[in-house]
Amino acid sequence: MATAPEPPSAGDQPNLGGDDVIAPPIPPDRTMKMDVGEIGFLLERLGADCGDQQYLRELTMNSLEAEAMNVIWDVDWKLHEASGGSLYKLCCIDDGRGMGAREMIQHINNLSSSGRVQAMDANFGVGAKISAATRNPAGVVYQSWQDGKGSMIQLWRDPTSREYGLKQFRLPDGSYSYVVPLTDTAKPDIIDEHGTKVTLFGFDDGDDTITAPEGVPTPSRWFARYLNARFLDFPQGVTVRARQGWTYDPEDSNHNILQRVRGMGNFLTEHAEHSGVVDLTSCRVHWWILDDSEKRRKTSELPNTGHFGALYQGELYEMTTGRGGTARLQQFGVLFGPDRVVLYVEPKNGPDRPLSANTARTQLLLRNAPLPYGEWAHEFRSNLPQEIRDYMDAVIAGTKGVDNSESIMERLKAYVKLFRLSRYRSQAGGPLRAGERVSGGRSPGEGTIPKETVEPKPAAHKPGSQTGDLLASMLAADGDEAAELPPAEPSIPNVVWLSASEGASTPDLLDDRAALYLPDDNLIQANGDFRVYTDMADYWSDEYGMPHGSEIIVAVVREWFQQALVETVLGAQALQGERRWSPKDMETILSPEALTAAVMQRYHVANAVKRTLGAKIGSLREKAGA
Repeated sequence: MATAPEPPSAGDQPNLGGDDVIAPPIPPDRTMKMDVGEIGFLLERLGADCGDQQYLRELTMNSLEAEAMNVIWDVDWKLHEASGGSLYKLCCIDDGRGMGAREMIQHINNLSSSGRVQAMDANFGVGAKISAATRNPAGVVYQSWQDGKGSMIQLWRDPTSREYGLKQFRLPDGSYSYVVPLTDTAKPDIIDEHGTKVTLFGFDDGDDTITAPEGVPTPSRWFARYLNARFLDFPQGVTVRARQGWTYDPEDSNHNILQRVRGMGNFLTEHAEHSGVVDLTSCRVHWWILDDSEKRRKTSELPNTGHFGALYQGELYEMTTGRGGTARLQQFGVLFGPDRVVLYVEPKNGPDRPLSANTARTQLLLRNAPLPYGEWAHEFRSNLPQEIRDYMDAVIAGTKGVDNSESIMERLKAYVKLFRLSRYRSQAGGPLRAGERVSGGRSPGEGTIPKETVEPKPAAHKPGSQTGDLLASMLAADGDEAAELPPAEPSIPNVVWLSASEGASTPDLLDDRAALYLPDDNLIQANGDFRVYTDMADYWSDEYGMPHGSEIIVAVVREWFQQALVETVLGAQALQGERRWSPKDMETILSPEALTAAVMQRYHVANAVKRTLGAKIGSLREKAGA
């Protein structure tokens, strides 16, 4: 493609009035239409809100809205051949209704322009421009045919002016135009009388735009994976395909092929052991329990494990996989085995609950606010399908070990008061006096005395906290009347040990972490495969000349580490609701990383394990000797 010379002057701009100009009268009922001063800045600012692969969705949707029956994501083989096989540019081809020259200028060179009706819950006319143009400043080239006549334009960022717009070309006859006529030789095979091809040029003419962006999964089929994960399904009769193995010889039909893109719905139907829909007050939750097949695990062109997403008009938004997906699934009550459960929340749309997507099409908005996942999670937990309950029971059915809760609570009985922090509140006629609010909840030099005492005497400090209407203060000789609140009773959490070797795989959140605490369920999930636990068990197996993995040694080691985890959670619970312990702080102190730090001690745990094993193994050996 030839580089165009500097375009001729666009001419003088209209004079809007001044000291030496008499402006024409403006009718009182007319408004001067707002314009955009810095369109480039606005375009790039909106583009920054898009995901790096968002243009795949936008250009595919443009093809679907153009009533295409075939959509292909491929190498622009015409450019590839013309470059002698050196250029690999990604392109999207469809056999939709196409565009004429005027339509191309109108829709491509206007930020909010579309061939369809624009609405908050429909088309915006900005998606492809903000997601593709900003990531392909060298050019987004549109070639379109209508009634057999082809035209081409190039949306780019001018390297001199840095402005976005249509590139101007010099035609063979010496004239200039923003639209270039095309011959039939430029037409892709699937286009007959009408259709469109869009080619992405990247940051410069030599940029390779088909190679996967850094860090994306399955780089050999990255755009197929994105489209599969973005759409639940495609309209009936529409075929979407994506190239894979493009570096192989085009004649190599075993590797260089166009693969069908079907969306997540086809995969979920094929690999679901159970599925259903739960109808909640303001949303529907679609759920699937995936099978445990090798075929499912080897499917790499889409997310093949448990995940979470929001469904709207056949598209998937806010999909979370890995650690984020596990956290969201557990919020919705899938506590065990989240790697095989998929949940899609479909908000109910209506006049009183208007639903729309944000401009970048990356997030759903309900009444212009983020989706209320917390509200829906609480309701879904109360209506959790029995199949999911049975599945979770099966996941933990094979775990080893005994319930150590009673023995741990028995040990803590004598020290239960140590898990209760002193708490105070203002109370008229109360027997105590509360001092002024100070940083850290301490008021140096003041103590606790009965209010009727005339001459106060210093006493030991007794910190207060945010409870009722008194914010962190010290009990003092003078101040607001106060009373001591009954301490909160500790609630011992349940503990479940998960180990892949025992058939209960650990969630992503537990990867090389000691444990995960789920506050809504007061449940600790302990990672039985964590190296601190297994190394301790191996150490004592060697000491006692027993095989690694011995059930009695593993059970004792887990019991004492469980004690440390339970005490950590009990101690942290006492800080709940304190002035200087926000919900975010509580998440931090009970995070997997914090619980990992809590079990990093060795001396006290090792001594406790030694005493317990000495008694148990000694007793067993005595019985065996007898």
